[in-house]
Amino acid sequence: MKYSKIFQYAYLVFAILFAYDAITKYLNMGEISYPSILLAALAVFMFFFRKKFSKKFENRDNSN
Repeated sequence: MKYSKIFQYAYLVFAILFAYDAITKYLNMGEISYPSILLAALAVFMFFFRKKFSKKFENRDNSN
């Protein structure tokens, strides 16, 4: 179970990296990096999805 929490926060790390990539490309070259923005948004979504799913899974284990 501890590994899932580590991977859960890895999504936030990837979101920060992709957002940084999109910002630096925009500031340096003036182009909007849609793939980086999309991946950053997806990583943030996955973080919250996995967090909610893990809470649901823990509540199901505790009720039995």
